[in-house]
Amino acid sequence: MDRRPGLSARLKLALSYAGFLAVAGALLLAVVWAFLLRYVPDNSQGLLGISPNRYLLVHTFAPAAAVAMAFLLVFGLVGGWILAGRMLAPLTQIRDAARTAGTGSLSHRIRMKGRQDEFRELSDAFDSMLGQLESHVAEQQRFAANASHELRTPLAISRTLLDVARKDPGRDRGELIERLSVVNTRAIDLTEALLLLGRGDRGDFTRESVDLSLLAEEAAETLLPLAEQRRITLDVTGGAAPAGGSAELLLRMVTNLVQNAIVHNLPAGGTATVHTGAHGGTSVLRVENTGPPLPPDLVPTLTEPFRRGSDRVRTDEHAGAGLGLAIVQSVVRAHDGTLDLLPRPGGGLLVTVRLPGGP
Repeated sequence: MDRRPGLSARLKLALSYAGFLAVAGALLLAVVWAFLLRYVPDNSQGLLGISPNRYLLVHTFAPAAAVAMAFLLVFGLVGGWILAGRMLAPLTQIRDAARTAGTGSLSHRIRMKGRQDEFRELSDAFDSMLGQLESHVAEQQRFAANASHELRTPLAISRTLLDVARKDPGRDRGELIERLSVVNTRAIDLTEALLLLGRGDRGDFTRESVDLSLLAEEAAETLLPLAEQRRITLDVTGGAAPAGGSAELLLRMVTNLVQNAIVHNLPAGGTATVHTGAHGGTSVLRVENTGPPLPPDLVPTLTEPFRRGSDRVRTDEHAGAGLGLAIVQSVVRAHDGTLDLLPRPGGGLLVTVRLPGGP
């Protein structure tokens, strides 16, 4: 924004210091006049003929007072300029750091030294903001790179299949169409997941009253054939869990959790349990499943986009892009809730979602 140039803060402070000194000097002279000079006789003989009269004192005192006032004014300007420079020096460091950050370099930190004061608090807050911005930008860049890689894979496969079909006209077209359909479906699912993830991060949805227990039953009914195919026992327990938010996003959240519980389970004979309830104004959704033991350092990375632990990667038709729990976390965060992941001692994962209770 273009603005007209004005006085600098340092000059304003210097003028303020000089002005205060001038006012203090004027008040002092007024006090001298009011309480001293007015009691001196104003006649030609003075007091008892030996003391100077008011006329002589005023004409003798006035030049000295004027010189003193001029000295106070100059001293106030020079001293105020120096003091203001020292006081505003921390702001210069913060300004330089802000300009450096404006060029795209977010790694710079002020790290102001000295005792704790207002400037130090501002500097520490600015450093903390830069750290968060650097982490957020790095995360977005990593997400964009991973998304580009994931989207490029099905497109590259489609191009390879088309090149093979072009070079071999006698190839079975039914097989080619089937494989292209699978690859295209994967690309569409990935694109929809990315759009849903971005929608959850923006919080762009209309809030309404939603019962998590009904969503859990709907998700379980939809995924029951998958559970039966994998010989996984799927149970839904608990009571009503009202929450306020988007029914579509919350249903996707529950569906992702239940699907993960089924897919990342034992080869056969495993269980997946969904429990809902309300406690003290908070609606709780718990999804627990059996499965292989998970390393403790793997669990915190499961909610990062495209971060798939080696123990949870699938190679069948349900292989994901690593966005399932990332979408869950995004939806939970958009609904002002919390998401907790805890590895079970016997193997598997316990996921707990807490959302503010609805009306």
